[in-house]
Amino acid sequence: MMAQNVIMSITIVAMVNSTSPQSQLNGSPEGLPVDSFGDLNKAPKSLPAKAPVYEWCPQIQGIIFGAVSYGAILTMALSGYLAGRVGTKRVVGVSLFANSFLILCIPPAADFGTAFLIVIRIAQGLSQGSILGGQFAIWGKWGLPHEQNRLYSIALSGILLGCFTAILISGFIIDTLGWPFVFYVFGGVGFVYCLIWFVVIYDDPVSHPWISISEKEYIISSLKQQVRSSKQPLPIKAMLRSLPIWSICLCSFSHQWLVNTLTVYIPTYISSVYHVNIRDNGLLSALPFIFAYITGVVGGYLADFLLTKNFRLITVRKLATILGNLPSSVLIVSLPYLSSSYVTATAFLMLSCGLSTLCQSGIYVNALDIAPRHSSFLMGASRAFSGMAPVIAPTVSGFLLSQDPEFGWRNVFFLLFAINLAGVIFYFIFGEADVQDWAKERKLTRL
Repeated sequence: MMAQNVIMSITIVAMVNSTSPQSQLNGSPEGLPVDSFGDLNKAPKSLPAKAPVYEWCPQIQGIIFGAVSYGAILTMALSGYLAGRVGTKRVVGVSLFANSFLILCIPPAADFGTAFLIVIRIAQGLSQGSILGGQFAIWGKWGLPHEQNRLYSIALSGILLGCFTAILISGFIIDTLGWPFVFYVFGGVGFVYCLIWFVVIYDDPVSHPWISISEKEYIISSLKQQVRSSKQPLPIKAMLRSLPIWSICLCSFSHQWLVNTLTVYIPTYISSVYHVNIRDNGLLSALPFIFAYITGVVGGYLADFLLTKNFRLITVRKLATILGNLPSSVLIVSLPYLSSSYVTATAFLMLSCGLSTLCQSGIYVNALDIAPRHSSFLMGASRAFSGMAPVIAPTVSGFLLSQDPEFGWRNVFFLLFAINLAGVIFYFIFGEADVQDWAKERKLTRL
């Protein structure tokens, strides 16, 4: 899913007519027209002649990037609740099939016009929101308490692996076949993944035909206190008054602003500042995400290790959240001051991307702590709230880049840092890890 989402970030470099004044982003006066291996005399390869190009200004590009999130915020919370009712297998499987089909529609939609492309991207967001929100329900039925951090981190690290794979491979596909084939390849791969998903995924241990009886009983007995009764209503009013929930939502929003800026603008930043050709741009843009994938997995194991050493749960959550936000945003703010060295900039991007994934063991699993019986809905709802960041961030960034040719990137990164810092401070003050009173099971006493 994430690979299908992020390919627009690298293909748009080839889709936009870079020689058109209205399509250009500001470049650094110190940038050198080099390839990623430092050959000053090597001219970038020309793109395949049959691949169409469009004259989209930075503001239009920002709207195209953000259109996916317009749809995603509408379905994340609903899909989390729906998956808790009818099962993750159906919700995610159907959504992945729909997303794969819509990916194939992007090249013809771009030819029909920008409005058609934006509509397809919004529809794509509806399906992607259902995948992100719907998958949370499975952790309440499969993830043992002492394994949830690592399982959740391993699964969510697939987001980073998808970014790495998509950006890396897309550069080579564009260079040889043209940008439309990027969408055809990843759309086809999505259909294959749908088949695999429906074969191997089961919503809970009870319905799984292959695991042993002893394993099944062990998982069920370990999760007895966490499985929410389907008849218990959602305490919506109590949720809206809960500061711990708001701290999760706001900090998730600020973190998603950081993640979205990294995901969407790394290829564009490298292209506009260092003038790297599309093939090598894909390689340089992909490196931060493979490092982030490894860090995300290691971070989950580290969080579980700290819990076995009797660290307080809230301490682990806040530590993971702070380390996943502040260092990353500081590194991003430093980028405009490194314009003469793309090697150093790539190293900073790798560190920033890698550290950002530590949040997977922080805010993104915190709902399992404070309201295990409503965790699928809350995780979907918090994702929906944070999903506003990918809507706003590309639009605001596109506006800043088009309005200030000289300091555009610097303004984008300083705004990111301010938002990130505000979210971390709010979570540090109000974040909790104890089960809230409104989330505890209500027992009725018969007289």
